[in-house]
Amino acid sequence: MATWKHGWELWERLTERNMNKKNLLFPLRSLSCFDQLCLKHCIRSQPSASRKTCNSEFMESRRTLLRRYSASSSEYYFPGAIGAPYTDKLELIAGEKEGRIPCFRIMNELGEVSSAIEKEYHPDHQVEPSMMTSMYQHMLKLHVMDTMLYSAQRQGRISFYMTSFGEEATAIGSAAALETADVIFGQYREQGVLLWRGFTYRDFCNQCCGNALEPAKGRQMPVHYGSKELNFVTISSPLATQIPQASGYAYGMKLSRSKNITVCYFGEGAASEGDFHAALNFAATLECPVLFVCRNNGYAISTPAKEQYRGDGIAGRGLAYGIDSMRVDGNDLWAVYFAVKEAKRRILETNRPLLLELLTYRGGHHSTSDDSSRYRQKNEIELYSERLSPLRRMKHFLAFRNCWNDEMDEKYIEEQRKELLTALEEAEKAPKAPLEDLFNDVYDQLTPNLQRQKTMLFEFLERQKRPTHSS
Repeated sequence: MATWKHGWELWERLTERNMNKKNLLFPLRSLSCFDQLCLKHCIRSQPSASRKTCNSEFMESRRTLLRRYSASSSEYYFPGAIGAPYTDKLELIAGEKEGRIPCFRIMNELGEVSSAIEKEYHPDHQVEPSMMTSMYQHMLKLHVMDTMLYSAQRQGRISFYMTSFGEEATAIGSAAALETADVIFGQYREQGVLLWRGFTYRDFCNQCCGNALEPAKGRQMPVHYGSKELNFVTISSPLATQIPQASGYAYGMKLSRSKNITVCYFGEGAASEGDFHAALNFAATLECPVLFVCRNNGYAISTPAKEQYRGDGIAGRGLAYGIDSMRVDGNDLWAVYFAVKEAKRRILETNRPLLLELLTYRGGHHSTSDDSSRYRQKNEIELYSERLSPLRRMKHFLAFRNCWNDEMDEKYIEEQRKELLTALEEAEKAPKAPLEDLFNDVYDQLTPNLQRQKTMLFEFLERQKRPTHSS
């Protein structure tokens, strides 16, 4: 174990490397916990100092902290929790009765912007009319695609699908506030993010049809999209696995001094998984530049939120891990857009994670394998879908500014329907990948066990006299 005398040596070594004072993690591990506190205190107060100054400051920090640890101190400074006051009363903090985290909103259900909104968050002052229209058009495109591909699954043309009905603003609003260089770890309701970044109807349809034109060559389930060019990490089925992966990727971005962030999307159901808690703790302690975006739509498949947790939603969990958190109306496109922009600014400025909870409502079934009428009333769906519709809200907003009308709405929707139908028909006609590709693209050369499996498969097909795609 190193002693306090090594403090100035660490300081000097780190200064020579021009490292940021917030990144001084690894060398500190050679000091005792107490001396780590002292050195961190020095670095915060004197970010660039000489050896002599450092040594002097280090010793003064030790004396300051020793006074804080004295019997006369009014605050506690245990290593596990530092800086809160002592009390002579035994207090119970009531979990269900504590103050609720407020929900940020810019635009109400009628598309009206609050008069109290500050100029820096007011769309009329910060967003060009062409951008406003483009964001709404992408919301419409997403809705059209979901409607038609959901119907295609019901017709047996694709095997599976998941819609974003009622949650269009969460995807488009957040995507518009980010750069393509920001890396996305999605769950399975973020097709709107890809759509905004340039993923085409053909790309979506090729993936859902599992043909040879899509990157995974048909080896992924439908809606498990991915794009290296658009920095969208391929979706995986197991719940919440992307959350710790996002923390790890963000840590790598920190070490490489990237000017971008990692963004991780998940639902409130995933926040009940252990991976969520591990991921937030890693991100907090390692100070990773990652934005956690929770789409709290009220249902984890068939489990309503009231049966999942008793706390105040998901945002409060971030605070418990020392992560800055915000709660936003997820059906308000502008609230989502400005919240994500502000979140990214703060993450890059502080080099720390942030948790953003978007309150929304899942307007459709969980997936084509689900029947939500078995666990929620039809009138509930109709009430929320009508009252909270992000599409209706944004349409009113644009109509107030003479940027959009019903005729334009109908025309644009019809154009998108035709484009989507053409893409789907082409994807259905495209060839499937050869059967050999079941074994390719993992190893440079097939391993012996994979070679045996491949031989067994083709011998079986030969016996059954079934033609393969490669024959």
